[in-house]
Amino acid sequence: MNITEISIKRPSLIIVLFSVFALLGIIGYKNLNYELMPDFNQPVVVIKTGYPGADPDEVETSVSRKIEDALSNLEGVDYLVTKSLPNASIIIANLKYGTDLDKSMQDAQRYIDNIRKDLPEDILSPVMSKVSPNDLPIMSVSATSELPATAFFQKMKDEFLPQVQQINGVAEITILGGEEREIQVKIDQDKLKLYKISMVQVVEAINRSGLDLPAGKIQTDKENTSVRLTGKFTTLDDIQNVQIAMPVAGSPVYVKDVAQVMDGIKETTSISRYNGINGIGLLLKKQGDANAVDVSKLVREKFKAIEQQYAHAGVTFIIADDSTDNTIAAVNSVVFDLMLAVILVSLVMFLFLRSFRNAIIVLVAIPTSLITAFAVMWLLDYTLNLMTLLAMSLIIGILVDDATVVLENIQKHLDTGKDKRTAAMDGRMEIGFAALSITLVDVVVFLPILFLQVFVADMLKQFSVVVVTSTLTSLLVGFTLTPWLASRIGKKEDLQPTNYFNRFLLWFEHQLKQFTNGYGRQLEWVLSHKFIFTGMVLVLFGVTLGIMKQGIIGKELISTGDQGKFRLALEFDKVTSIQQNNLITQQVETYIIQQPEVSTVFSNVGGPSTGIGSLGVGAANKSEFTIQLKSKEELKNMPTERFMKDLREDLKTKFPGINYSMAALGLIPRSAPIEITLSGSNLDSILISGNELKAMVETIPGADNVRLSVEGGSPEYIIIPDKDKMQRLGLTTAYLGLNLRTAFTGNDDATLTENGTEYPVRVSLDDFDRQDFDDVQQLSIVNPMGLPIEVSQFASVQQDNSPSLLERKDRQPAVTLTADALGRPSGTVADDVVAYLKEDPLPNGIQMTWGSDIKRQNDSFGALGSVLFISFLLIYLIMVALYDSFVYPFVVLFSIPVAAIGAFIALNLSLSNLSLFALLGLIMLMGLVVKNAILIVDFTNQLKSEGKHFKEALIIAGKGRMRPILMTTLSMVVGMLPIALATGTAAEWKNGLAWVIIGGLLSSLVLTVFLVPMVYYLVDTVKEKMKQRKVSITQV
Repeated sequence: MNITEISIKRPSLIIVLFSVFALLGIIGYKNLNYELMPDFNQPVVVIKTGYPGADPDEVETSVSRKIEDALSNLEGVDYLVTKSLPNASIIIANLKYGTDLDKSMQDAQRYIDNIRKDLPEDILSPVMSKVSPNDLPIMSVSATSELPATAFFQKMKDEFLPQVQQINGVAEITILGGEEREIQVKIDQDKLKLYKISMVQVVEAINRSGLDLPAGKIQTDKENTSVRLTGKFTTLDDIQNVQIAMPVAGSPVYVKDVAQVMDGIKETTSISRYNGINGIGLLLKKQGDANAVDVSKLVREKFKAIEQQYAHAGVTFIIADDSTDNTIAAVNSVVFDLMLAVILVSLVMFLFLRSFRNAIIVLVAIPTSLITAFAVMWLLDYTLNLMTLLAMSLIIGILVDDATVVLENIQKHLDTGKDKRTAAMDGRMEIGFAALSITLVDVVVFLPILFLQVFVADMLKQFSVVVVTSTLTSLLVGFTLTPWLASRIGKKEDLQPTNYFNRFLLWFEHQLKQFTNGYGRQLEWVLSHKFIFTGMVLVLFGVTLGIMKQGIIGKELISTGDQGKFRLALEFDKVTSIQQNNLITQQVETYIIQQPEVSTVFSNVGGPSTGIGSLGVGAANKSEFTIQLKSKEELKNMPTERFMKDLREDLKTKFPGINYSMAALGLIPRSAPIEITLSGSNLDSILISGNELKAMVETIPGADNVRLSVEGGSPEYIIIPDKDKMQRLGLTTAYLGLNLRTAFTGNDDATLTENGTEYPVRVSLDDFDRQDFDDVQQLSIVNPMGLPIEVSQFASVQQDNSPSLLERKDRQPAVTLTADALGRPSGTVADDVVAYLKEDPLPNGIQMTWGSDIKRQNDSFGALGSVLFISFLLIYLIMVALYDSFVYPFVVLFSIPVAAIGAFIALNLSLSNLSLFALLGLIMLMGLVVKNAILIVDFTNQLKSEGKHFKEALIIAGKGRMRPILMTTLSMVVGMLPIALATGTAAEWKNGLAWVIIGGLLSSLVLTVFLVPMVYYLVDTVKEKMKQRKVSITQV
């Protein structure tokens, strides 16, 4: 008793089975989270180590290399990138896909703890995180209030942000702008000379005085009381009255005698504005494995709660930018496509099956198959994202395939006058083998994807699992629910032209018959003129290859998509102060806000860039705007890139002398798509090659904002001491270093406590004594004997340039070239770079590696290319197993190459690029187009077994299977149209994928129905001739 027989005779079993599927599916759907894309970032462990006052050379030697060596034994590392900046070391360990991130972090922490003693004493503790500097903030927020600026900043830092930080999934929050209170002790150099006191003495006196110390406890047999010394500063007078020294008995020197103590504001390092209004800017990053939509929702709720709590102080949080807004829009647009596809497929089914009854029987396959997918997604902890929903939209046409093929055959048996149950059973049994083949081929093309270990693996796995699950369920529906429903409500069709509707259906039926007969005549012609038809197919192949060679179809990993949003960065001369930067940036900002196309501008002056690879370190000479344009309707669909280019040209003429760089912001936060790292043993030769490569890339059309990571550095003064003179004067390098650092950076180890809040106390040289070259030379150091000595007496001061950053890759010196692609796909720009390097290779000893989008593109395209090959092989092997023949499956495979003709012509006509999604379309196409060939070959084999000659069998099979071929192909094409024609969020991704499938299906429909019978005819002719030869040999 097979499964169809059970479903017809004991339907309760099937009803129970699908009820369980439905229940699991509903529970699953209710528990699924929203997300834009499955997480597909390479796992990273980032170690940041602060080293105040150190230049990049010192940071690299003392910190970076030692941590690098410690991490060399870390398992699962793909490659290490080290960046040594002024005051900080950043090491990024890029792990291989599939590595356990938490375990790697624990191991890395252990290795660093082991070498902690070898690192300099005054470094800050290394901080480890899973957040790559390349992860962009998911939210930009501007906060304002009516509180005094310093009080608001303190509240933000001590009260508001800790509450937000506790939210599950929030990784780090960067603060931009605001005014932080600081108690400043400004030392007068002349008074130090007068009292013969050194700066170090002032610092030590203040730091030793402002302490609370637990002294212990006193106890008796009955009582136990602790003893504590309280010496913390609570007022400015407490600091002013700290005694530094007593050079003459009875006349002590106090802080107020040598310095001015004042309530001030910490030195400004960044300024933040939203639409020209000052505020505190917050950049919020999520943890790598957190769901952005959930994090955004919880953060917004927390902000609302804080606003209500502090309504009296006018605290408001304005969400300047939230990347998850697009997520919801993208997901909703795919859901809309899904609904539209179901309606259109229903209409196709109705036309071909000639009755509502039959159309409903077939359409039952859609909800029953999709609901199973929800259950599996929930069990595998997947999310409702663009990939899973796109998979559902795309397979609407596939889900009705099995039910259509089975029901169409059952209907044939019903029309011959058989009773319902017999017709249902016979119809299913006759076509069952072909239905099984179709489904297995659809499924098998996605199996290799499940074993991929590349950047896109997770993303494509979720897509594949949804396709495989739904398609297998649709096969089960075709073998159970469809025959059961047909055996109950199916009936012989006898359409009479009683109304307009029936007349239309009869007219359509008549057209279909004429089309089928016409096809039969054409097929006979093709079988008689095989060379002419072969020549036509070869010409089409030639045209397709010509299109590919022309380079009309660009290459990119994932399209950025036009979201009407972009980032504009300003870079001034390296010596520019933040005040000067802010002055000019404000003028530029005002000009941009006045543009009628601009909706909002979020300004970040001097703060850490939100761009990829920003390393979370700001620069006084850099500013950045995040600009959102008005809606597409208001701007009459003007491309964002065009506005970007026009704006930059305007700014260059109005505000010259500034380096402007820009990048469009798409759905996926992404890095500069072009990234090339040059590494080798000699940094100088790497820099020479890097600059040559940079000059070349700048000439490539579409390459924008080309820059090297290691740039000419910032101007600096180098103090070179004469060791002999120093020793004679009683000075040591360490003592000199402490005095210099206190003078120019300040020491903020002490704190002042007020109402339970601690404020830093910064001891430094007066502002007037630290402005130029002479101030450095004339800086007075009081030696331990009390003698004031100027720096120029024992050291020479030279002006120099230090590198702004030193980079290493896998423990070798390196430099990274990055570029944006503006107006051209990134892969096409990269191809130009590769072509140049073929003609003009890099010198020996310099290795070049691609990073960012191009590395992922090469990995992914390579992996998907092998998937195409393996799928091709698997299709063949499955056919061999099903047909017990090695020759006929080969005939079926001829349908695949002709599908490529339509796929590439469709890509070209729709102006889409060859992207990850287009490749996915090609893989999906392989399974879909083989189906038509299977239906013809399977039926031909059946007819031959009944004794018909192969030529006659081919023509009968072609005509007999034309109806299901047209039905399944058109239902798939029509189901794809909403996706192909979609506009709005994420449309660029979906369009290419849908056009590839539509083009491939249509060209396959036109060519396969002739090419496959022709190849079959040739194979059988050869077999017949060989048979005759054998017979003649045996007769001889």
